[in-house]
Amino acid sequence: MTHSPAKIHNERITIAGRMTLVSPSATLQLTSKAKEMKSKGLPVINFAAGEPDFDTPQAVKDEAVKCLNSGFTKYTPSSGIPELKEAVCRKFKDDNGLSYVLENIVISCGAKHSLYNLIQVLCNPGDEILIPTPYWVSYPEMVYLAGGKPVFVPTSQENGFRAGVEAVKKAVTPKSKILILNSPSNPTGGILEEKDLKALAQVVVENNWVCISDEIYEYYLYENQKHVSIASFNEEIKKRTFVVNGVSKSYSMTGLRIGYLAGDAEVVKKIGILQDHSTSNPASISQKMAVAALNLPKSHRENLRKIFTKRRELMLSLLAQCKGFKPFPPQGAFYVFCDISKTGFSSETLCEKLLEEIYVAVIPGKSFGSDQHVRFSFACSEKDIEEGIRRIKEWTEKNVK
Repeated sequence: MTHSPAKIHNERITIAGRMTLVSPSATLQLTSKAKEMKSKGLPVINFAAGEPDFDTPQAVKDEAVKCLNSGFTKYTPSSGIPELKEAVCRKFKDDNGLSYVLENIVISCGAKHSLYNLIQVLCNPGDEILIPTPYWVSYPEMVYLAGGKPVFVPTSQENGFRAGVEAVKKAVTPKSKILILNSPSNPTGGILEEKDLKALAQVVVENNWVCISDEIYEYYLYENQKHVSIASFNEEIKKRTFVVNGVSKSYSMTGLRIGYLAGDAEVVKKIGILQDHSTSNPASISQKMAVAALNLPKSHRENLRKIFTKRRELMLSLLAQCKGFKPFPPQGAFYVFCDISKTGFSSETLCEKLLEEIYVAVIPGKSFGSDQHVRFSFACSEKDIEEGIRRIKEWTEKNVK
């Protein structure tokens, strides 16, 4: 007896509809492409990377070896080990004047993970989340994945990329629920000064919103600027604010994936439950390394800031010589956001040409909500800055009218 072959169906697997709203990370894609080209022997200069080029501090690496030798490789509590939460509480007290207890802290797999989980816990379908532009590429995507709606609050290079109260008020609707702030900012390097933050804090409290304050670049400040956390003004705004930070940028630990947030204990508890059923704990060894990092003397961070200050000044002076380029002097972070509207190219086209024709990797501003800008990272050597921008200057002289 013979059997006829089963009928084969070639229908495609159905993808969840929410994924149609989400775009790939342009920063990760372009950084990956630049690294791949460099691995093939091409002389790529990478201004795309959002990570310090310094090695992880030796004391932090020593802690990893100690953990391996002692067998600290098992599960930990999903929301982080008490020792790290205590170190985070000390950090907030010493650096930001904020008092938290362990119940206010959750440790996640990077600050990006902290933000993602927080938005998942806070955002209901249809909620509107206010996001100043230009914005870090992942904010809108996180909101889409939670079923919310990003509402963009415009800023400009002329006003220092500061989110003004009037602009925020114009964007408000009855569905507004959360205001996301990022100071110092990725991609602009702009900061919100104390007077800006106080005005925004009043709006948040008056409207009964939640504020998410992403402060991952707080230690990289220039021109005698001082970092202020919006949560530090009074108990009212503190109760409505979640402060997000991590060790990636400040201690050259990007791949070790430790971020943390502080805020309302009930919300923090829900984030812990979300991690119970998604990632479980952040890597045990990475948590111990983060404790070692947070215990380093402040001189470590200050030494890095001095190096970045020199690189910032060098990059600004050289970019100003490139035809059609108008760099914004960053007050924080390690990026220069550069207006390229007078080049005649869109940000994506310009970045494609720079990478393919002169092997210089730069991030298109379209990914951050501004197609008339591109983002340069100065988390690279002075030699690379000089060579990369020399190539761009020569290219603009030939290709920009």
